Amino acid sequence: ARNLSWLVEERGIEPHIPVFDKSARRDDTFERSAFSYDHDDDSYICPAGKRLRQRQKVYREDRPFVDENGMLRYRASKLDCDVCALKPRCCPTQPARKILRSVHEGARELARDIATTDAYLVSRRQRKKVEMLFAHLKRILRMDRLRLRGPNGARDEFLLAA
Repeated sequence: ARNLSWLVEERGIEPHIPVFDKSARRDDTFERSAFSYDHDDDSYICPAGKRLRQRQKVYREDRPFVDENGMLRYRASKLDCDVCALKPRCCPTQPARKILRSVHEGARELARDIATTDAYLVSRRQRKKVEMLFAHLKRILRMDRLRLRGPNGARDEFLLAA
């Protein structure tokens, strides 16, 4: 599957959608944002400067990097975490830190970057106006279903409702 950056580069289409981030932690340990991702090495770098990689050892049989949920697992070395001074803030109850990364994280980063632009704020305001009109058509004018078939029928019903 192609990711979102291809769509932006080839077609000029930008995804003006919010990206939900569930990586926040409630205990006072480091969040995923405290770890920087190195695209060249495909690894995360912890606040202490150590690398978190997908594999620490070599297996006889090839194992998939991606689990059934589409997540990649990055792990720190237990030897690095044992002697680290930041371990109480990083992984106090685990032997080493683990970070999950979606296979679609590149597209999510692109959408997060677009969400910081002025064009995104303008499109959010315009989207609210359009959605409000659709809600009015559905609730007040009872257009919860279209009775005519096809694109031409839908166009005719919306023109009559307007």
